[in-house]
Amino acid sequence: MTKRQEFTVLKTYPGFELREYKPCVIAEVKSSANYSDAGSSAFGSLFGYISKGNKAEQAIAMTAPVITAKRNDNLTEDQWFVSFVMPAGSTLADMPLPINSKVVLRELAAEVCVAASFRGKATSALSAQKIAALRAAAEKQNVALSAETRVARFDPPFKPSFLQYNEIVIPTL
Repeated sequence: MTKRQEFTVLKTYPGFELREYKPCVIAEVKSSANYSDAGSSAFGSLFGYISKGNKAEQAIAMTAPVITAKRNDNLTEDQWFVSFVMPAGSTLADMPLPINSKVVLRELAAEVCVAASFRGKATSALSAQKIAALRAAAEKQNVALSAETRVARFDPPFKPSFLQYNEIVIPTL
């Protein structure tokens, strides 16, 4: 079974959870493409990195989710950050350097986020709908959110779309 990014549920609200994510390392590729194409355009570079495409020629375990992030509120702007979360306990110093210059390693500190899950193919339209619903639910509970939005996909694209599990994750302020 694929390991998942580690977090603790701090509180459950109607329609979402407040979570504390543990510190982690991500391998990230910036993609200048529309939402539908961003993940597939970046996936090869990221998969190459964990499949010995690094200076140590070291295989790195695949984890879930694959994250497609927008760092501002403009969901129509074609600039996305697609990332793989490195195995739990990894530090930047532990990780082999990427060969592909598109792949950037970043260490993320522990952070508190809101998260809501949904089933189905994480299309642009469905993701935008779920993002709006999560932001509205958090606002009702007076939870202040950052402008960053993450669409976290846990299943391979060949899995039937109605079975695909996804989450919207938004850091708090």
